[in-house]
Amino acid sequence: MKPFDPVPYAVPFFMALIVLEMFWARRRRPEAYEPRDTLSSLAMGLGSTTVGALTGGMMFALATWLYQHRIATLGTEWWVWAACFVIDDFGYYWAHRAGHRIRWMWASHVNHHSSQHYNLSTALRQSWTGVLALSFIFRLPIVLLGFTPAMLFTCGGVNLIYQFWIHTEAVKRLPAPVEWLFNTPSHHRVHHATNPRYLDRNYAGVFMLWDRLFGSFEPEVDDEPIHYGIVKQLGTFDLIWTSFHEWVGIARDVWSAPWGRKLGYVWRAPGWSHDGSRDTSDTIRTRWLERQG
Repeated sequence: MKPFDPVPYAVPFFMALIVLEMFWARRRRPEAYEPRDTLSSLAMGLGSTTVGALTGGMMFALATWLYQHRIATLGTEWWVWAACFVIDDFGYYWAHRAGHRIRWMWASHVNHHSSQHYNLSTALRQSWTGVLALSFIFRLPIVLLGFTPAMLFTCGGVNLIYQFWIHTEAVKRLPAPVEWLFNTPSHHRVHHATNPRYLDRNYAGVFMLWDRLFGSFEPEVDDEPIHYGIVKQLGTFDLIWTSFHEWVGIARDVWSAPWGRKLGYVWRAPGWSHDGSRDTSDTIRTRWLERQG
């Protein structure tokens, strides 16, 4: 089976929906869009697409090699497609969670969170260094179960397309069964928040079930306005700094750290420091919970 990437076919719809949301925001929430921020998001998306085109063949070749060592051959029936989609989403959950909990992976993912605005253009603010971050190790091995590489890549593309529409403030909440099972704009707004209540919550791609099962779910509450971005805001729209600032930070910390503590700045959580002088999301959230009683 040849690989099929559905994402390029969705791009015209992405752009049309962004324009429609801009009209909505102009009347209902003008602060949702900032021209320089939107241009940065679009440029990040273009760069990510370019990098993906250059590295996609390598990733597919690796998946094809792994497939030669599969434990089963599952075929292409509808239920196999459905199973692949669910299992890939499970892999996405852990890749995404690792992207927030391991600094090396966060260095790639952080630019997606770097906007202080939340709108559909934010969905396109994607990494240029995803391959370097190694997050593919959570998803490519799925082919060992017997799902073809082409099937896996197509399901991954559909997963990515799904996540576009949840980057909006135009949709408040959906009916309760939908909110319980699926990732929605309400749940994903929480994920992009810097409020201590919301830090490092709601990692789901499509199915919110994973967060509910593994203790990372947090609902949006009406009495706490959401603040978007990262704990230490960038304060710039420079594309190069947006893309690579955390890699630079890792290099600086590893260089200056004592021997024996250097790797901690690579594999420990973002914000970790050997002397406790910085805060991780866990310490910020813990202090907030303590204040709540």
